[in-house]
Amino acid sequence: MGTAIDQSAATLILIASAAFVLPLLGRRIRVPAVVLEIMFGVIIGPATGWVEGTELLDQLGELGFFLLMFLSGFEIELRTFERRGIGQITAGLGVFGLTVVGAYLVATSLGYGPFMTFVLATTSVGLVVPTLRGTRRISTPLGQATLISALIADFLTLLGVTIFALIEEHGAGVQLLAVPGFFIVIGIALLALRRAAWWFPERFNRLFDLDDPEELGIRASLALMLVFVGLSTVLGIEPILGAFLAGTMFALVFRHRGALEQKLSGFAYGFLIPIFFINVGIQFDLRALGEPGAIRDTLVLIGLAVLIKLVASLVLLARRLPLRHVIAAGTLLSARLSLIIAVAELGVQLDVIDRALQATIILLAAFTSIFAPAIFRLIAPPLPAPSIPAADDEAAYP
Repeated sequence: MGTAIDQSAATLILIASAAFVLPLLGRRIRVPAVVLEIMFGVIIGPATGWVEGTELLDQLGELGFFLLMFLSGFEIELRTFERRGIGQITAGLGVFGLTVVGAYLVATSLGYGPFMTFVLATTSVGLVVPTLRGTRRISTPLGQATLISALIADFLTLLGVTIFALIEEHGAGVQLLAVPGFFIVIGIALLALRRAAWWFPERFNRLFDLDDPEELGIRASLALMLVFVGLSTVLGIEPILGAFLAGTMFALVFRHRGALEQKLSGFAYGFLIPIFFINVGIQFDLRALGEPGAIRDTLVLIGLAVLIKLVASLVLLARRLPLRHVIAAGTLLSARLSLIIAVAELGVQLDVIDRALQATIILLAAFTSIFAPAIFRLIAPPLPAPSIPAADDEAAYP
């Protein structure tokens, strides 16, 4: 008993230390912290056997998983859709539709099964947003087209995965009605929350105070997330959709979130989300890479995954973007990190993909998350900082 407790404590100390050090190292060598966290999990797990998965680690990682999905929904900006209009949304839907077709053809031709369609259709808003901001292109036509395409891909991929999971677990029956029923509940909650925020603005403003000693903003966010996760579980829907929609609803009601977003990101990315990614590395099937042809198959999948996004992004030519910018958009959309790993983990839980294929998907995520943003910067270099505030964000577009 004492030995097991000592081992769990040592594991937590090791992981907590890594959660602090790895982002510093990643910034110095310009590698996403998530990639280093997964690599660290591989090293202390399957590579050396120092750490094995524990129930506590799994529970903390699952909570980090939900927070990751909540913050993904939190990144959605309604103003982005309002500003660009129906034409940009149609283009984003076109990009996603063509991506799904390409992903399905690749998945079935390689013999991976239909679930891999969702895996290959994912993108990473968490990489798209900082890359566009870092190049000062987020408000340009290129930036808006890329951002909206990424947001649509995130939402529709999660919705598709949820429906697939329901069919896989319960069949194509009455249980599928849980999805529209869940969205009805979401809509009612959204209207009620908006009305409450309208009638009692002074109370809701406290959620975004920088110096609130009770941290009601964080409490309210976590409460909303856990309520939606619990509700989705009761309805038999994948909890990750509930967590994602909770973040989305919060973002739609409160467009000016002050310091709350930074607090939540610091709380989640500071510890719980790294535990999820480290745990993914601990469960990494390292032996699968030693199988004959494993490296070749991984390289083929990486190449096809990038090609799918590049071809689908040609839809953006209809928005009169230069071909160079369309290629840049496709390259950045091919960056897959958080969501693809989350979808792959769900696939393992549903027993529709094995740990060996999950290992290949993790390598795909690591490769694209490192190289796609760098290539985007080469094709679409950062814009110069304006010397005076521009009257129109579009004026910075070359």
